[in-house]
Amino acid sequence: MEVVAGCYEQVLFGFAVHPEPEASGSHERKWTPVADFTHHAHTASLSAVAVNSRFVVTGSKDETIHIYDMKKKVDHGALVHHNGTITCLKFYGSRHLISGAEDGLICVWDAKKWECLKSIKAHKTWNLVEGRSAFIKNIKQNAHIVEWSPRGEKYVVVVLNKIDIYRLDTASVSGTITNAKRVSSVTFLSESVLAVAGDEEVVRFFDCDSLTCLSEFKAHENRVKDVFSFETPEHHVIVTASSDGFIKMWKLEEDKKVSPSLLCEVNTNARLTCLGVWLDTVTDTKESLPPAAAPPPVSKEERSKSSNKESGDAAQEEEGQPKADRKKCGVSGDSSKTAQGSSLVSAKKRKTVEMLEKKKKKKKKIGTVS
Repeated sequence: MEVVAGCYEQVLFGFAVHPEPEASGSHERKWTPVADFTHHAHTASLSAVAVNSRFVVTGSKDETIHIYDMKKKVDHGALVHHNGTITCLKFYGSRHLISGAEDGLICVWDAKKWECLKSIKAHKTWNLVEGRSAFIKNIKQNAHIVEWSPRGEKYVVVVLNKIDIYRLDTASVSGTITNAKRVSSVTFLSESVLAVAGDEEVVRFFDCDSLTCLSEFKAHENRVKDVFSFETPEHHVIVTASSDGFIKMWKLEEDKKVSPSLLCEVNTNARLTCLGVWLDTVTDTKESLPPAAAPPPVSKEERSKSSNKESGDAAQEEEGQPKADRKKCGVSGDSSKTAQGSSLVSAKKRKTVEMLEKKKKKKKKIGTVS
């Protein structure tokens, strides 16, 4: 597995986490995070991270989304459709990526061809199959977080330090949780238990049914910026990232009234903003790979040198190119693919026109004979 985290310093960190063999007489395995890569592709602070079985994507205040192929450990290109800070990124399965930004747009991307399938103006709720509005709920305040439960039976809406819990079957608020400080991140640990982090050092577990705080623990020395949870065959794990520079992984107990125990930690010496965990799962070999060409694997040292050069070149190129020109295509750095696709479409159109003309000529001849 690999923990990835973005920061104000424009860098994406990657740490491979290796569970070590159990020590004699101990039933616990020690987890060790090892620095794997740093990537400086963005020209402003990172604001969002999302992962699926193959890719890690990052959003930034520089208005771009960068794609990283975690299998090959290479930069896979950038998406440049938005015209504002990227505020959220979520994969839906392995095929689609959804992005939101301060430009008021929600974009649905094909995560294989990396094309923008749908660009929807905020603010509504949509049926993503048909790309139209499915449901509207007036929450009367400006929410900064919306999170769905694992089974989709409820969702939470966060406004400052208040968390409203909505039931999908009634479309109404079933209860409100009030946190001590402004909430920065929430994640469901189960259908009824919510982990809440905010502008403070502690993380709290709340029961969404009884609205009570089950437990709280001091996770960091500074405010917690993001929380992520996942399960392995051995553990249910929660990961936290803080402004103090630390990423920490915690083992959750079955009884959420018991505080979790620390599995490992690493200091990035950066002001962290967002995080994710990429799990190296076995993918379907029949699944076609995305079309973007990637350079062959290189050593860590070469990757570091090339990434610095590429980020510098990208910054110069971005400064010298008007935004309007950059918005024309979905994936930057793959113009040959786009050009090829356009020529194929043009050829098909020409053939269609030729066929129609032949049919018209035949009809005219038949008309003359009659």
